[in-house]
Amino acid sequence: MMDKTTNETRGGKRRGKKRRRILRYTLLVLVLLVVTGTAFGFHKYNQLKPDNHFSHLKIIGANKNNDDISKYKQKSGTFNVLLIGSDARKGDTASHTDSMVLIHANLNDHTYNMMSLPRDTRVPIQGYGYTKLTSVQYISQVKHGTKEGIIEAVHSISTLTGVPINYYAETNYWGLQYMVDAIGGIEMDLPFKVTLTHPWHSENKGKTFDAGTHTLNGQMVSEITHERYSLPGTDYGRQQLQQAALIGIAKKMMQPSNVTKFPALSQSLSKFLVATNMTTDDMVSIGLGVRGDFRPEQQIKYRQVKGRNATMYDDVLKANNSQVVLDPTELKNVIKKYFTN
Repeated sequence: MMDKTTNETRGGKRRGKKRRRILRYTLLVLVLLVVTGTAFGFHKYNQLKPDNHFSHLKIIGANKNNDDISKYKQKSGTFNVLLIGSDARKGDTASHTDSMVLIHANLNDHTYNMMSLPRDTRVPIQGYGYTKLTSVQYISQVKHGTKEGIIEAVHSISTLTGVPINYYAETNYWGLQYMVDAIGGIEMDLPFKVTLTHPWHSENKGKTFDAGTHTLNGQMVSEITHERYSLPGTDYGRQQLQQAALIGIAKKMMQPSNVTKFPALSQSLSKFLVATNMTTDDMVSIGLGVRGDFRPEQQIKYRQVKGRNATMYDDVLKANNSQVVLDPTELKNVIKKYFTN
């Protein structure tokens, strides 16, 4: 018969083996979790790489009987986005497009071609005839709702230019102001003298900014990019101011002190954007694409297509008004060279 000491020794060995077995299993589970997590992280990172993420993208309005756009083959790592500046005020369910900026982003070679379209550009609208581009969103929103109005505006620009548009992002006066203030203001290089003739805030009327670099808060950036009557070329002058604002925002966003604010800013997108179809993954992928090689003044290129002003019949308003007719040959050449490759 075994004595008590022998039993305790054997019991201790069994408990020791059990503890070691549990430890091995625990370590195995931890290893599996680390490996699985790493594999998931690598898989997710691989998915979000621009040449993978921006591939086989959906085209807005591709089902609206536009075969040329539907059949267009986009290169991986590229996308087209329409930035819309509306005159929407808080609580509005319908708004006019005040500014439209089409951007072709190529994250493979880090080029960003940008073109503004005059708000008075003559375009067709289904069921009505021809009207100004600024009216398309409003008419469609009144009839079909907020989202459909934006999509109709995007489709009109896509049809006009022949560019397949994948994303839209709409802001308004207040959204632009919030964004600029959230990053501590920007430096904006004005190409010419600007006098505020129709500001949102009456106390700003008559304020003048000389050509050159100015440090501006959100309100002033919003007021300046809204101005057009005091500018050379009116709408075309406004386009240059929009470019200056976008470059100023991009430069400020990429400063180290603001990069750390990205997570907080992403949680406040509703303050900046009225509407967008871009997801968090889309934005993360863009961030991966520009990381380490983003020089907005060199990489953002502004393209402009001239047009002629003409008094023409507006089928929506049932009256003649001043409209802009873009030069079709120049438009085709600019689009082919900078927006569809």
